Amino acid sequence: MRFLFLLFIVMPIVEITVLIKVGQIIGTWYTVGLVLLSAFIGVNMLRYQGLTTLSRAQQRLNAGEVPAREMVEGIVLAVGGALLVTPGFVTDVIGFCCLVPQIRQLVASTLIKRFTVVAMHHQHHSAFEDPDFQPGQRPDARHGDVIDGEYRREDD
Repeated sequence: MRFLFLLFIVMPIVEITVLIKVGQIIGTWYTVGLVLLSAFIGVNMLRYQGLTTLSRAQQRLNAGEVPAREMVEGIVLAVGGALLVTPGFVTDVIGFCCLVPQIRQLVASTLIKRFTVVAMHHQHHSAFEDPDFQPGQRPDARHGDVIDGEYRREDD
């Protein structure tokens, strides 16, 4: 809830304040030019970084691996791209940080660890909350969705 408050209320106020201050220092048209220039440079950098990440994902798929890290990095790139096309200097700085490979990989690693811990936490709790759960049993098998058995084909 706090994050949404920060995102939709505080961030625009900060952006407007920074734009006004920069406009007072260097002038209105130079400020508009800088905002447009940063968006143009950011979109071109995003295109290059996105293609690089897509290429790495394709290589992992060809090797038979799941490109989880590349998928998370793609999400970080998408967020960075959205921030770069949003007018303002603060969002541009955050957006450019999403394009720096080392920062993006750090954010991706943090997100992967966080979601892995959350997923394991939920899986652990759901297993103990279900009285019919048997260790080693698949989650969908607890509710009768899977029928285990053997069969043998006999021709007439």
